[in-house]
Amino acid sequence: MKNAIQYLLKGLAILLPIVVTIAVVHWLLVTIETWLRPLWVAILGDQFYFPGLAFVSFLVIAAIIGFSARWTFINQFWMLPGKIMEQMPLLRSLYGTITDIFDLMGGEHFAEESVVLVTLPGSELRLLGIVTKKSGDKDDRLSSLLKEEEIAVFLPMAYNVGGYMIMVPTSSVEPVDMSPADAMQLTISAGIGKSRNFPNSDKKEK
Repeated sequence: MKNAIQYLLKGLAILLPIVVTIAVVHWLLVTIETWLRPLWVAILGDQFYFPGLAFVSFLVIAAIIGFSARWTFINQFWMLPGKIMEQMPLLRSLYGTITDIFDLMGGEHFAEESVVLVTLPGSELRLLGIVTKKSGDKDDRLSSLLKEEEIAVFLPMAYNVGGYMIMVPTSSVEPVDMSPADAMQLTISAGIGKSRNFPNSDKKEK
C-alpha cells in the first residue's frame, strides 16, 4: 500500500506540470484565436483563413510593438492604455501587479547586481533575494524610506506567489551572478527541480 501511494505521488509529480502547462497554452491559443479570427476572416474570407493564423499574427504584432517601443514618443503612446488603467480603482491593483511581475521576470529596472544573498544580522542564515530599490531616488516612495546605506530586497517564497520585502544594510548582502528570472525559478521551486548551471558556477569551479 505504501509503495502504491509513492508510485501515485511520483506519477502525479510527473503528469501535473505537463497537464497544467498544456492547459495554460491551450487557453492562450483559444483566447487569441477567438479574438483575432473574426478580424482575419473579415479581411481574407473563410476560404483563405487557416487555424493558427491568429496566433502567429499576435506574435508578429507583439514583436512589432516591442520594436517600436524603442522610440520614446511611440513608447509613450503604447503606455497610454496602461496609464489609464492605473487610474481605475478596480483595475489599478491587478494591472500594476501583473506589470510588476512581468518586469520582474524580464529583468526590467534591475541593476546588474540585482540578485543577492542576504545574511540576516546576528545569524549565519542566508536568503536568496532580488534588489528592487536603492536609496537616493527622491521621486520613488520606497526609495525615500531607505537610509543612505540601505537597499530594498524582495525575498520570494517557495511554492508560492508571495514573498517578503525587507530593507537591509548593503553590508548584509552579497551579489550573485544570476538573473532575476533564474533566482525566482530557483527560489519558488525550493531548489528541488533539476539543477541548472548558472553563469557563476564555472567561475567557482575554477
